[in-house]
Amino acid sequence: MNNKKTHKGIIIGLLLVMLSACGAGAVLTKRVKLNHPQGVIGADISSYQGEADWEKLSQKLDFVFVKATEGSTYTDDRFEYNFCGAMDAGLYTGAYHFFSFDSEGAAQAENFISAMESTGRCDGMLPPVIDVELYGDYLSEPKSADEVRPQLEAMIAAIEKQYGTKPVIYCTGRAYRLYKDCFEDCPLWERNVYFRPLHDDWCFWQYSDTEVLDGYNGDEKYIDMNYFKGDIKELAAMRIGADM
Repeated sequence: MNNKKTHKGIIIGLLLVMLSACGAGAVLTKRVKLNHPQGVIGADISSYQGEADWEKLSQKLDFVFVKATEGSTYTDDRFEYNFCGAMDAGLYTGAYHFFSFDSEGAAQAENFISAMESTGRCDGMLPPVIDVELYGDYLSEPKSADEVRPQLEAMIAAIEKQYGTKPVIYCTGRAYRLYKDCFEDCPLWERNVYFRPLHDDWCFWQYSDTEVLDGYNGDEKYIDMNYFKGDIKELAAMRIGADM
C-alpha cells in the first residue's frame, strides 16, 4: 500500500465531506435555494406584510391567497383591503383560514364565511383554503387524527355547502402525515421550502418563505411564494362560478 496515495485519498475524502456539509448547511439555512419552479406563480400574504401595493405586486404574480380569518373569532386586519385590492389588480385571488385546534369547526367556518361574504366579492374567487399546521404546544404534542377529524370535517362540509366546492387544504409535511385521512378528498397545497413535496397529491406548492418583492411595507420583509401545478386556464377553471 502506498502511504502517500492513502494520505492524499483521505485528504480528498475529508474535503468532499466538508463541501457536502457546507452545501447541506447552505440549503438548510436557505442561503442556497433549490426551488425554482417555472410556470404559474403566486404568493400568500397577511397583515404581517403591511400595506400592499397591488398594482406593483400583480406585475410579478399570477395569483394570491390572502389571510382572512383564524379560529372562531379573529379576522386579519388587512383582509378586505388585500382581497379586494388583489382582485381589482387582476390577480386570481383566494382567501385562507388558519385552523385552530381549540375551536369548533362549525364556528370556524361561520367566522370565515362571514368575513368572505362581507366583501361582496366571492364570485370568481379561487376556492377557500383551510390552513392546517401545528403551532404552539401542538408542535410537541399534536392532537390525534381522531380528535381533529370531526372539527375539520365540519368546517369542510360548511364551506362546501356555502360555495359548492371543497376547500383547498394547506398543510406542512408533518400535518400531511398526521391528518391526511381527515382532508376529505380536498385539493392539497403543501409547504416544502427545501424540495418538491415528497408525494404527488398536491395542486399548490409553497416553495419559498424568504422571497422579497417590491410592493409591501410591513415589519415582515419576506413573502411566501407558491406554484400551481397546472396552466393558467386550469387555475381559472377553479374559480367559484367559473364556466367549466
